[in-house]
Amino acid sequence: MKYTPNPIIFSLGEDFYDKVTAAHFLKDLPRYLNKAEMQNLGLDLILNDEQAWSRHFVKFQALPQNIDSPLALRYHGHQFRTYNPDLGDGRGFLFAQLQDTTGRTLDLGTKGSGKTPYSRSGDGCLTLKGAFREALATELLESLGVNTSKTFCFFETGAQLIRHDEPSPTRSAVLTRLSHSHIRFGTFQRLAFLGQSKNIEKLVGYSVENYFPQLKDLAAAGSADQAILFLQEVTQRSAKLCAQWMISGFVHGVLNTDNMNITGESFDYGPFRFLASYDPAFTAAYFDHRGLYCYGRQPTAVHWNLFQLAESLRAAYPDLDPSPILAKFSIAFTENFEKFFFRRLNLKPKENATENQNLIAAFFNFLERPDVQFEQSFFDCWSLAPETRRKASPQGEAYLSSEFLEFQKHLEQYTLDAPEKAEHAYFAAGQACTLLIEEVESLWLSISENDDWKPFYNKIDQIRSFRGLYQL
Repeated sequence: MKYTPNPIIFSLGEDFYDKVTAAHFLKDLPRYLNKAEMQNLGLDLILNDEQAWSRHFVKFQALPQNIDSPLALRYHGHQFRTYNPDLGDGRGFLFAQLQDTTGRTLDLGTKGSGKTPYSRSGDGCLTLKGAFREALATELLESLGVNTSKTFCFFETGAQLIRHDEPSPTRSAVLTRLSHSHIRFGTFQRLAFLGQSKNIEKLVGYSVENYFPQLKDLAAAGSADQAILFLQEVTQRSAKLCAQWMISGFVHGVLNTDNMNITGESFDYGPFRFLASYDPAFTAAYFDHRGLYCYGRQPTAVHWNLFQLAESLRAAYPDLDPSPILAKFSIAFTENFEKFFFRRLNLKPKENATENQNLIAAFFNFLERPDVQFEQSFFDCWSLAPETRRKASPQGEAYLSSEFLEFQKHLEQYTLDAPEKAEHAYFAAGQACTLLIEEVESLWLSISENDDWKPFYNKIDQIRSFRGLYQL
């Protein structure tokens, strides 16, 4: 793969970003380097040793023929449904844009790289624990088949930070993530707030040109028809992402409009959680006192955010009626929920939708039992729930319950989707790979107390061991 720089952001103009300077860091200790993604971007000749990684992702020396000075992107957003016009990249910036092996333009953006005009009272820094947690989240979500940003690398930087949600002082890091666009719903909201209708038209055209090229010839650039096509695409992608979260038992935690992007890619992992057991009311963020973004309300939150995006578009296209488009969100969500459910169990869905829905309902009825775990149940029921795996399971007794027997009655009517995957080595371990809060804290304890990173790296290896099983 050849390195292919593609700094398309400049075509938008200076109304969309501010040039900034990265912070100076005391240390540059590499803690996580995603060398697979490095090769996917053709950076293996440039990042040929750890000093080169440090030069570009701690000192932020520009990549060849790329963005010459980091750019803090401008956006607003609703935070817990309260509009905030004081947002923007407050501790990160867009560092580079380049194409991957498929020709997609991807962004390398930072987290914890220092103050910007949007830092407000913040220090622009990231805790080492925050970087460690984001790497774990993105690795597991990718293996579970979720469309997620990738953690490209993070370095420990030597500063001691004060945080109210971690024992302080705590160690610091700078992280670089790889994303398919940093155009957020809040990017459009800012333009609407400022009355910049021409920039909204420009941003719609930019998004179609660079991220949805299949739409490019279907409507004239800058037209209301193009905006409608754009909103339809974002709605479909967002519904798909939300279905992936739900089937993976993932709770994002902070589904503000500035934390959703137009390509339907999950990103920005703060107080995320994975479900231990099925609980629609489970809330990830300790500060989400109303449970606004709890597991079961994630589809509602995403739909609400899409409405805010649509209202922003109406600032430039006042005749745009988003109702027919947003009404299709629930249809797209349900279709994708079913699709990913069957992928998680390696089953071939039937043409009869009612039979499929009955199977899903029976499975989730089983999940409501207090003695079963969310991920372990998907693990044990992979490929027609073989008896040997059920008997060896840590929740083996639950498979004797009436709830499971009812599910099994439906299951017997199905066949495998990919028989060659039925006996994948991952299932020989007998226990699902999970990332519950207790596990995250245990992994962090090894680092915080003994600077022992081996359990973290072992966990990454375990997570990667089943990559590809659940991808569509």
